[in-house]
Amino acid sequence: HTWEGWAKALRGQHRVISLDLPAFGLTGPFAGPYAGRDYTGANYARFVLDVLDKLAVPRFAIAGNSLGGEVAWRVAAAAPQRVSQLVLIDSAGYPIADASIPLGWRIAQLPVLGHVTEHLLPRAVIVQGLVAVYGDPTKINDALVDRYFELTLRSGNRAALVQRAQQWSPSEGVAAVTGVTAPTLILWGERDPLILPATAQRFAKDIPGAQVQVFDDLGHVPQEEDPARTVAAVKAFLR
Repeated sequence: HTWEGWAKALRGQHRVISLDLPAFGLTGPFAGPYAGRDYTGANYARFVLDVLDKLAVPRFAIAGNSLGGEVAWRVAAAAPQRVSQLVLIDSAGYPIADASIPLGWRIAQLPVLGHVTEHLLPRAVIVQGLVAVYGDPTKINDALVDRYFELTLRSGNRAALVQRAQQWSPSEGVAAVTGVTAPTLILWGERDPLILPATAQRFAKDIPGAQVQVFDDLGHVPQEEDPARTVAAVKAFLR
């Protein structure tokens, strides 16, 4: 749902494929040939390429936010001949300060307490998480909280969250980002407390020719918080 605004704005000029990554939203945990795999950025990138193979999409532009941003740049690095353009939004990839790690994520990393979250998830944790990622918390309403809460409760998602947290290595394989050759647009929310805006410049340094645009009033999910303004930058980039 975080991409609905962008998808609606882009469909008139582009084919848009939007998916919930495994363990997010309605997709559920890794299954089939991916059952038992670690929830690493590299495995997610392989999954995305497999999906695009199934859909017979030989070449594409790809965008991602946060973990999805890491997946996107890993796809671009692994299959440069297939990626025409890359859009990173508050992307993961480099180490982040301990103080930036959300409380819920820290709990999930603990061997005992982490598994408690598989069975107990107070709605207040979702509220706290949204307050952390929105630059303007007044945009958060009950309907938004309910949607995130219900999707988190999807069977298998909480167990997968614990696995992801305990397997998480924020800098693993980050050197691969220098293999990105596609034209790249980097969007960032200045009010992102999770992955600080300075990270945008680090990506720009490692990806030659990358463009950077920072939105002073937005947080960690700018494409969701203000889809109209952020997609305007993407439309100009994709021309």
